[in-house]
Amino acid sequence: MDTHIKIRNFHVSYGDQAVLDNINLEIPKRQITVIVGPSGCGKTTLLKGMNRFLELVENTQVSGQVLIDGEDIYGPNVDVTEVRKKIGLLAQRPYPLPMSIYDNVAYGLRIHQICRNGPVMDEKVFHYLQEAGLWDEVKDRLHKPASGLSLGQQQRLCLARGLAVKPEVLLGDESTSSLDPISAQHIEKRLLVLKQDYTIVLVTHILRQAKRLADYVVFMYLGEMVECGPAIEVFENPRQERTRAYLAGQF
Repeated sequence: MDTHIKIRNFHVSYGDQAVLDNINLEIPKRQITVIVGPSGCGKTTLLKGMNRFLELVENTQVSGQVLIDGEDIYGPNVDVTEVRKKIGLLAQRPYPLPMSIYDNVAYGLRIHQICRNGPVMDEKVFHYLQEAGLWDEVKDRLHKPASGLSLGQQQRLCLARGLAVKPEVLLGDESTSSLDPISAQHIEKRLLVLKQDYTIVLVTHILRQAKRLADYVVFMYLGEMVECGPAIEVFENPRQERTRAYLAGQF
């Protein structure tokens, strides 16, 4: 397995409450890894530990390592802005910026000084809207407010905005759970294409979705990483009793 992310002895507490306990995990490069498990088991906490979003939550203690390309993102001299640029997050609900569709995609390109306004910017906005599967639906209203898009279109716009800053890793926190089935299918199809160029890590509570998308599966339970492996092995022949019980719908 060509590993992209290595998690070593990772522990997270909110105040006095331990949420993740001694997580050790390797995530493959340019595949879709899906984290599954019952509500409250630590899936989202693990996901947000991969781009230091946990630091936005008060009274959070983190220990251990998250190595991306061999570099510990929690190291003392690491630039958090660069970490979050390299590791994009598609949230549960879309949050388009209060500006035009065009400016949403151009926003990261401008603040990171990747390119300036002009033909090059136009080309990049076109490219990332197309990569997110949205161009044909918005090409005639690029300078209209993004708030006028449907919820599913807004989520794809947020995907385009995230891709524009050239991340290596895409994280998705139940990123289709607020969408209608057709919009969710659009996002799933884009992720299956994007894995050719990105390492993708998703949290979902829908086993059917995990089976459709996953190349690699991580099963979490009560803050512990119980089992991980190629999707076909975990789904068809789980090694752990708790995994078998979860997949059978017993909890």
